[in-house]
Amino acid sequence: MKKLYLVYPKKKGSIAPEIYGHFSEHIGGVFYDGLWVGKDSKIPNVRGFRKDIIEKFKAINPPVLRWPGGCFAETYDWRDGVGEDRPTRINWWNYHDGRYEPNEVGTHEFVDFCEMVGAKPYFAANITATTPMHIRNWMDYCLSPKGSTSLALEREKNGHPEPFDIPFWGVGNENWGGGGHMRPEFYADECRRYATLMHNVSRDVELYACGSDGMKYDWTHGTVPNLDDKTTGFAMHYYCGRAGDPLTFTNEEWNAMMSQANRMEEIILRNWSIICAHGRAHNLKLIVDEWGCWHPDGSGPSKGYNLFEQQSTMRDAVVSALTLNIFNNHCDKVRMANVAQLCNNLHALFLAGGENCIVTPTYHVYDMYKGHQGAEAIETVVTNNEELTSSVSVSASVKDGKLLVTLGNLSCTEDAELSLEGVGVALGKKARMTLLTHEDMHAHNTFDAPETVSPTTADIDLAKPVILPKASVAAIEVEVE
Repeated sequence: MKKLYLVYPKKKGSIAPEIYGHFSEHIGGVFYDGLWVGKDSKIPNVRGFRKDIIEKFKAINPPVLRWPGGCFAETYDWRDGVGEDRPTRINWWNYHDGRYEPNEVGTHEFVDFCEMVGAKPYFAANITATTPMHIRNWMDYCLSPKGSTSLALEREKNGHPEPFDIPFWGVGNENWGGGGHMRPEFYADECRRYATLMHNVSRDVELYACGSDGMKYDWTHGTVPNLDDKTTGFAMHYYCGRAGDPLTFTNEEWNAMMSQANRMEEIILRNWSIICAHGRAHNLKLIVDEWGCWHPDGSGPSKGYNLFEQQSTMRDAVVSALTLNIFNNHCDKVRMANVAQLCNNLHALFLAGGENCIVTPTYHVYDMYKGHQGAEAIETVVTNNEELTSSVSVSASVKDGKLLVTLGNLSCTEDAELSLEGVGVALGKKARMTLLTHEDMHAHNTFDAPETVSPTTADIDLAKPVILPKASVAAIEVEVE
């Protein structure tokens, strides 16, 4: 039997709520077919946004939502998305799926959606195809006080007299790739140039520099020493990729995906080491603003109509649990993280089309883990006959006298039997356990069977071993004495 030690006196710091952030790009069916149905749609909506998603998304306390990209941001002109007469443009992803961008969802609509669900907006600024002044004007339009500038008056004319609350701004996106194929030193100079004007508009917002692509640490080495103090975040991306078919994977492919997902810890530690080596640990935190599985598309309900749309199984749920546990355990380094993406795409929480709207197993993980937001992370150690074991992923936190322990069984063949032991704290004997599991690790929700994978909750006795089924996720809540 494995033992899980909860080392209460050894706290790691506060878990920023923004670690539980999300990402919504103008790609495939994320907005059109998914979040946005239009104000005149017969599908129940609130000012054009799908009512089901508003209600279900709000229920998991989303702290932040990133927009408009992604790669889409690198050709986005914010002026296309304000006012009455909006142009139709080539979408960045047009060469993949032939869709054009109608700009029905722009700055006002997106912020409205964020306000409805309780999330703070995180805007990705286009520094590939615009000027610093263009982005400064966008910030002026969004942030200047009522009646203060010509752009603030234009915002008022367009229906929002008060300034928008947009606390997070990205200085570019994937500038090592589609965002200009820049060299790291060149990007750092461009980042300083744009950030100077962006910082001049408001010193209350957080500006995030473009970080590394996965394990390509040469970008980190080249950018970090050349950034100035106006940027306080290093926005890196890591997709754990694919391992077989999204629905018919083998045991070996399950294990491969867990191994690939677990590399997130190495990526965090190595990037953080470089930041520390250059003396920036005090004011340059890690932002993982794109992460998740990236399976071959075509497995979602639209059967290939929506670019990159894919189903989400118990495997994706366990990857989510593993990744969020890693973020919790490194909350002293990670300021924000944004799973990609929200709807009808990679690693999605929602799948929607027409009158149908369902949540995926990944959604349930976010619901189970939401209690970590703003809590104090504590040390955890899992042993098996005094040997450290990695078959169970775990993180724990305490808030308001309650302990939340979240676990993922990374094995698809073996149940785990756990004994919870408090170190420096007495655990209450009674606890509440929410369990997400299914006898078939390929199980997923569909429009016809939307509750195939859903959690169950029950009281448990911590004096007895906790059974964590194979390929499952659990959240245990217990009072501490």
